[in-house]
Amino acid sequence: MAACFVMADPESNVVVGYYTLSAFTVAAKEVPAELARKLPKYGQIPCTLLGRLAVDRSRAGSGIEAMLLIDALRRALLHAEEVASWAVIVDAKDEAASRFYTRHGFLKLPDAPQRLFLPMATAAMLFPD
Repeated sequence: MAACFVMADPESNVVVGYYTLSAFTVAAKEVPAELARKLPKYGQIPCTLLGRLAVDRSRAGSGIEAMLLIDALRRALLHAEEVASWAVIVDAKDEAASRFYTRHGFLKLPDAPQRLFLPMATAAMLFPD
């Protein structure tokens, strides 16, 4: 189950991209040790899953990917203020997707290199009050 957010071209009303968000958890043992030390000692850490982020092929490379990501991070951060979420998690579908997320500050989880995360504290720095 996920909430889907869609971006449409304002002139044609054609969908040009979308992303999904849902509640998620990661096992505390998956979190890098230096970060895990700062977290409560729970078995599971609440997170927000960015399940899909896709752009129409005709619009690839136009910057829509980054706009959707920023919107997803803003939305995840707003909800994290009301329902705890330590990080945004994404499962990159391939190496190109992994590079996209790492360019935007995401870090790889040690035991799952295609699973990346961005702590909410880092996302918060993108949206100063």
